[in-house]
Amino acid sequence: MSRSADVAALAGLLADRTRASFCLALLDGRAWTAGELAALAGVSPSTATGHLGKLVAGGLLVERRQGRHRYVQLADPGVAELVERLAAQVEPAPRAPATLRASRAAEALARGRTCYDHLAGRLGVAVTDALAHRGLLDDSGGFALTREGIAWFTGPLGVPAERLRGSRRPLARACLDWTERRSHLAGLAGALLCEHLLERAWVKRIGSDRAVAVTPAGATALRDLLGLDADAIS
Repeated sequence: MSRSADVAALAGLLADRTRASFCLALLDGRAWTAGELAALAGVSPSTATGHLGKLVAGGLLVERRQGRHRYVQLADPGVAELVERLAAQVEPAPRAPATLRASRAAEALARGRTCYDHLAGRLGVAVTDALAHRGLLDDSGGFALTREGIAWFTGPLGVPAERLRGSRRPLARACLDWTERRSHLAGLAGALLCEHLLERAWVKRIGSDRAVAVTPAGATALRDLLGLDADAIS
């Protein structure tokens, strides 16, 4: 019975619209303040603080303090996977956004975004497909980097070999994309790939949301590294 009670308690944490909106926003992998999340959800700071306290106590979020400021972020990649999978299960057919701004934001997220610490949206799926097409990723039964894939990460991509070892996190994992309804690359390899593209300014964040876009330099790099054309990543 204790197991069922724990599951019910976890489900209850996300069964509130405000708390769910906080967790979805935090899928960008960054730490947010309570005030930023309150503004996003349209609630008072005191209401946001109460909800965040429940999410931290329930293990979905962790708190970081820097000076007078309090930040929160998702506890780990497993929480991000849970939230993204729930979104993929319940997302209905696309609804017409209420405003032009909302329409543009929704399209930007569909084109490319971060799912915690890896790429998602059409960009994430296109990169995943290219890795599989080139024999760098085995997607025949789950996701696994091939020997050629590991050599590609540590060679052309430039990831230090030691960063692919010594982690309890799965090296490659399939994550169901809630806009594309297909899987994109997650796990340690997905995180390192996203980190690499952001550090080299091949991909840039758009505004304060988790939407990302490929830069001109990134378009050239992805074409050279994976054979991706502009249509696949725009």
